[in-house]
Amino acid sequence: MRKILVIGSGKSSSYLLKYLVQKSDAENLFITVGDLDVSNAQKIVGHHPNSKTIVLDIFNDDDRSNAIKKADIVISMLPARFHSVVAKDCILFGKHMVTASYVSSEMKALDEEAKTKGIILMNEIGVDPGIDHMSAMQALDNIRDKGGNIILFESFTGGLVAPESDNNLWHYKFTWNPRNVVTAGQGGTAKFIQEGSYKYIPYQRLFRRTEFLDIEGYGRFEAYANRDSLKYQTAYGLKNIRTLYRGTMRRVGFCRAWHIFVSLGMTDDSFTIEDSENMSYRDFTNAFLPYSHKDSVELKLRNELKIDQDDIVWDKLVELDIFNPNKKVGLKNATPAQILQKILMESWTLGEDDKDMIVMYHKFGYELEGKKHQIDSNMVVIGENQTYTAMAKTVGLPVAMATLAILNGDITSVGVQIPITKEIYKPILKELEDYGISFQEKAVPYLGYNPLNN
Repeated sequence: MRKILVIGSGKSSSYLLKYLVQKSDAENLFITVGDLDVSNAQKIVGHHPNSKTIVLDIFNDDDRSNAIKKADIVISMLPARFHSVVAKDCILFGKHMVTASYVSSEMKALDEEAKTKGIILMNEIGVDPGIDHMSAMQALDNIRDKGGNIILFESFTGGLVAPESDNNLWHYKFTWNPRNVVTAGQGGTAKFIQEGSYKYIPYQRLFRRTEFLDIEGYGRFEAYANRDSLKYQTAYGLKNIRTLYRGTMRRVGFCRAWHIFVSLGMTDDSFTIEDSENMSYRDFTNAFLPYSHKDSVELKLRNELKIDQDDIVWDKLVELDIFNPNKKVGLKNATPAQILQKILMESWTLGEDDKDMIVMYHKFGYELEGKKHQIDSNMVVIGENQTYTAMAKTVGLPVAMATLAILNGDITSVGVQIPITKEIYKPILKELEDYGISFQEKAVPYLGYNPLNN
């Protein structure tokens, strides 16, 4: 049997494992899932005869290398910073590898060695990055094939709570790594191109410069800029484009409220707070406010940030219980971001029967035969429950499909890859349609760039 090693079995692995197990008889597959905690994997693969789970510590060199040696291909579902460790072993032992994460500098440095060994290191084959690449490139290639010149490309993705499970004022729940949500946008200035001009948004202004989007049947959303919209300008063949903007979607009103945490410094992950484990939530909030012997924490915060008592932003803050004097942080030597994450997880963790939602929106502007045209394209996927989420579906299925395509010799380009070629994206996008993951495209009058507002 052809052996697949899946390293990591977190929240995004449910559909991946389900797909591989269901295909195992027809495709002659045996799936081994390795993790420090295999309980989640065991719930999904059960006692299927074509699968097993093993306790695997990737920092144990012998255990890691022995597991990789036995595989024909390796899927890494680990946190992004660990992929290069696995990739080096894959090159050493001549095994292909697939991951959903962004290509890191460490991964990129392995390109030549992988090519020399004839190894495929497939990256960015999840949802964002992943389905965004594939769907965008398919549309861009179609426009170019009929002679069009691309002048505008905007792309937005949001991992959100589904309407039927939306029961908080923020209209948001965690559907992926909470830490990444809390620290989103940090580490650099957002940059993009607007009508031929380079634009920049520093982190402290990021959540006050948003763009509104409407998705038919799902209402209005807002989007804030990704850190580097120009990252794929060359890869997408958009060297001379006049507008290029990529962003993250939230429900309208989220960003204005989130800006409060940014302004106070609660999203900072660069220092630890003394005696954090004994702080109350109220103490934590007060730590970022001026001293006053007469004003309450609530009054100081409203005065500091000019929030009216009847403002919905105030209700959102109260809903999170950040003024509670009785709840303890309970985290030793914690950063502000870690403490904020703990507080948010109490309100924003998906319930057992909650459903999440992935929304993706592309806008393409192009010139053809002297006229300007626009295509709007969107995808909405609703999850089933806390385990089989839309996030897991849109991340895991492309990973699984790419893995099978590599095993079957349908993907042959070696080295560090992302899914931007027809060889990769055409069959995967076609198969994703069988699982309800598809885009609705429509031609609309050319409107050009939608100016940032708020």
